Amino acid sequence: MTSVEFNPNRLTLARRRRGLTKTKLAKLLGVEVRSITGYESSEYKPDSERLIQLAEKLHFPVQFFLGDDLNEISPDIVSFRSMSKMTAGQRDSALGAGAIALLLEEWITAQFELPIATIPDLSQEASPEAAADTLRRIWGMGELPVKNMIHLLESKGIRVFSLSIDTTQVDAFSMWHSSTPFVFLNTQKSSEHSRFDAAHELGHLVLHKHAGARGQEAEREANAFASSFLMPRASVLANATRMATVDQLIRLKVYWTVSVAALAYRLHDIGLVSDWHYRSLCIEIAKRGYRKEEPNEAPRETSQVLAKIFSALREDGISKQDIAKTLNVHADEIDQLVFGLVLTGLNVKTPTSSISSSKRPHLQLMSGGKK
Repeated sequence: MTSVEFNPNRLTLARRRRGLTKTKLAKLLGVEVRSITGYESSEYKPDSERLIQLAEKLHFPVQFFLGDDLNEISPDIVSFRSMSKMTAGQRDSALGAGAIALLLEEWITAQFELPIATIPDLSQEASPEAAADTLRRIWGMGELPVKNMIHLLESKGIRVFSLSIDTTQVDAFSMWHSSTPFVFLNTQKSSEHSRFDAAHELGHLVLHKHAGARGQEAEREANAFASSFLMPRASVLANATRMATVDQLIRLKVYWTVSVAALAYRLHDIGLVSDWHYRSLCIEIAKRGYRKEEPNEAPRETSQVLAKIFSALREDGISKQDIAKTLNVHADEIDQLVFGLVLTGLNVKTPTSSISSSKRPHLQLMSGGKK
């Protein structure tokens, strides 16, 4: 039974979702920090007027603060890519977005039968490259380039969501919730960089499920996995040339759909480029501005799962506003979780405010390997 009482845990989640400290929220409300602390510790409850003010400042419906506890995400179970770039507030905002994603995913799985996760534990492999080769073998991919990383992850039961617009300093993160793996991607980056982020997080999922993905060593392992997974050694040796120029890299990168910088690193890693030449390539890549703007950028990848779900919901006359109302969040929270992952929104008006499902449609997905 859903509680109708004020839930202090939801206030804490909402505050962190907006990247606010207690001090900053208190300043927005014009109250003492002690008041916010009291609300969040259950020492006392906000009156109706104060609750409305909290809802307005935190951009959540009042009803959001009256629900049961949500599945909050501990930083200890999350692998953040390039964690040094973000502030504590940005990290908390990303984790808050993850908590909303869990709420949305729970609703989706009640309506649709999604692929079951088939992610092996490869933590005992001799190296990240060996793990990447093993995973390709398990998934029957051979040496073929990955056509679409998002489709591949989704076909293996990984839930993919986007990071919200206000957490752009967070490149990506992944986590396990119960037995379900999640990956969150910054969909404002180039397609090549987003694909590498997706492969990096896949590396965390298969390498660090039990040991945890903490520290620079885990990041290096995930990077090495991503590089090997996207650009298998045999494939690179068969297609790349020794001592390649930047212009040649721009042409070559299209085959694996990776960035110029990532391809240069991989060529150096497997010995096709010397230390000196690799440094020269890095200097030239930076000089041309390719660290920030990828040349000959590939088309952006989108979600197959979310596209099918939204299409089915549109046919049933269910809008994103209906879903948001059911979850007690504003519709833009859903927008931010699917930003860049779907080509169209979910804006159809529904003849009824109730959402029900007599059956759970089964979604069939194709893998992301090139044919």
